[in-house]
Amino acid sequence: MYLNTALVHIVSKYLSSNMLVFLHNPLWLIVVLCGAVLLYLVVQPWFSPQRHLPGPFLARITRLWLFKKVYHGTFPTTNIELHRKYGTCDPDACLGPIVRIAPNEYSIDDLSAAKTIYGSGKGFRKSSWYEGSGNPFGPRASMFVESDPHLHATFRRKIAAAYSMTNLVRLESFVDKCTEILGLRLDEFAKAGIRIDVSHWMQCYAFDVGERFGFLDMGEDIQGIMSSLTDYLLYCARVGIFPEWHRTLFRRQMKSSKLAGLAHIRKFAESQLEHKYNQTSTKGESDSSMPIDMITKFLRIHDQDPSKINKDEILSVGMMNVGAGSDTTSISLSSVLFNLIKYPQTLERLRLEIKEHESDDSISDPIRFSEAHNLPYLQAVLKEALRMHPATGLILGRVVPPGGTTLAGQYFDSGTVVGINSWVAHANQDVYGADANIFRPERWLEDSELVKRRESYFMTFGQGSRTCIGKNISMMEMSKVIPQIVRHYDLLPQTASGNPEWNTENVWFVKTRDFYCKVRKVSS
Repeated sequence: MYLNTALVHIVSKYLSSNMLVFLHNPLWLIVVLCGAVLLYLVVQPWFSPQRHLPGPFLARITRLWLFKKVYHGTFPTTNIELHRKYGTCDPDACLGPIVRIAPNEYSIDDLSAAKTIYGSGKGFRKSSWYEGSGNPFGPRASMFVESDPHLHATFRRKIAAAYSMTNLVRLESFVDKCTEILGLRLDEFAKAGIRIDVSHWMQCYAFDVGERFGFLDMGEDIQGIMSSLTDYLLYCARVGIFPEWHRTLFRRQMKSSKLAGLAHIRKFAESQLEHKYNQTSTKGESDSSMPIDMITKFLRIHDQDPSKINKDEILSVGMMNVGAGSDTTSISLSSVLFNLIKYPQTLERLRLEIKEHESDDSISDPIRFSEAHNLPYLQAVLKEALRMHPATGLILGRVVPPGGTTLAGQYFDSGTVVGINSWVAHANQDVYGADANIFRPERWLEDSELVKRRESYFMTFGQGSRTCIGKNISMMEMSKVIPQIVRHYDLLPQTASGNPEWNTENVWFVKTRDFYCKVRKVSS
């Protein structure tokens, strides 16, 4: 506060004493004002209560450092390296708990801090970064963007029941149908002996398992939807760092030909919404023995009482399931398959578990979710793959509430942005062990207290009241499709070393690319 007042006083005095010069040559006024702003940016961080906290020098004075790392897609690994670099102990053994990534923004790696930052009722709101993912000119019907905890909770309550595990198991027939189509494609690839990009086909599966777009049938990026989603995520991740530019850039971005597929998604969602509404002849009544999809369920609720959920909110749910749901599930499925191939002993143990349950007729073909949920090693494999390659690659930023707070032993002023990156959390060797960089599902089957501690820092789906509402859907889909692939197919990497390889791209979600394999049927 003293610094701000002093700078204003100095600049004001200088301007007033030289006003005649500025009137004759306004360029000098611009130079002086720019110099004052630059001086403030350089000097202000050194008077901050957090001035001693480590981080890149440029991150002290500008958000451009963070923008560069996000722009180039390197932030997940850079974030881990920063915590190691500024750690207070052996950099190969532990991570520093606090690192500056922007002038008023900090990456945290601390288990107790996670409970404070993301805990219900703690008063931490989402940071302004999330504004870049919403429509600045439309209704704020998105749970992801909404920063007001009360509005978020109200919307979440309207749809939470549909995402409960009890309700989702009634949708298994939709998952089974999609898995059957995936199996037909894999049979074709095995017979033809061609290589495929596993990541691409996992995204085709994830798209169609939510709504039948026809990706599995065509094997192509229909209407440019996949590439458009990637481009939009790139925009969201970058503009979120400078949210004050969002209103200016949004309309221009939406007119871009790169994002034509997003319009197709919305148009498809709207047409499906109207079609299903017109087909809802029972008007709120349903046969409990017949499975219905999620959108139809919401439409029946709307038809009974429009005040419970409106059509804009239902459309938002549909868009959320198709967009975020498809990307996160496809990334997770790719991670599971990649690591099973990379660690063949793990694949063998998983197959042994499946065969043992097949021999005593305790699992079906296709496997039911209730059966898959009771396969402990399968569930450990899934969780470990999600730990090794979580879908999100940036910090989940939150704003320190009025009154300030202390995190990891450091006091933060109100308004400071703090957050945890799941990639950093999952690399924490104090929580996950010295071998945290190794894919080892057994860590989830060890001492119950150790496992409980690890689960409390498991950030793949977020934490607290903002935990991803689609978590149960994703786990059900993964629990059902992975056993079907493992029991019927081998994926053979097409690399010189024989080990699987891929490229990753952080576009907010850390997507996988170029994961090439040939498919071979497993003999019965």
